[in-house]
Amino acid sequence: MTAHHEPTPRPPHQVLDGTDIARVVTRIAHEIVERAKGAEDVVLLGIHTRGVHLARRLHGRLAQITGREIPLGTLDITMYRDDLRLKPARALEHTEIPPGGIDGKLVILVDDVLFSGRTIRAALDALNDIGRPRAVQLAVLVDRGHRELPIRADYVGKNLPTSLREAVQVRLSDSDGVDAVLVGDRDFTARSSQAMAAKPSEPHLPE
Repeated sequence: MTAHHEPTPRPPHQVLDGTDIARVVTRIAHEIVERAKGAEDVVLLGIHTRGVHLARRLHGRLAQITGREIPLGTLDITMYRDDLRLKPARALEHTEIPPGGIDGKLVILVDDVLFSGRTIRAALDALNDIGRPRAVQLAVLVDRGHRELPIRADYVGKNLPTSLREAVQVRLSDSDGVDAVLVGDRDFTARSSQAMAAKPSEPHLPE
């Protein structure tokens, strides 16, 4: 009998580099200004962790474009996740709301990867406990598809068709030392993560 061999997991390959990511951030900033009529009542909220880094970059681009400081905050959605009991405990991050709050404002949530939509659902629940914005929009670096909830992004850096066996890794210089987006087989990524568990700043698998 011929032994059945599983296909060798495919290592990650790069789909965006630092130049691509910078270009995407600039484009999204211009789209926000255009769609939000100058972004006068916009509040940016970055979802921990890499969404915070991207929100800070968007904040800088918006300041260059508009000549104004757009309110910037951070959002920790850990306690609002519907898989909280299924995953290992993780440290809580800091939620920081700008002094003017979010009531009556156009809040733009910023995250790195849009996948199942469950992270964004948790973010919306967290917002509910903070205030009542006039509208909420979503900006993401990558939309990889496979939604499990009726959620879509208003601003997308790159639509990236993937299979469920693939993992999307976002690396940003703020936390990982380099800007890149990589796609590879989830099994390969899992094995690599286990092998490098002792190293800090591992790329996460967003949802």
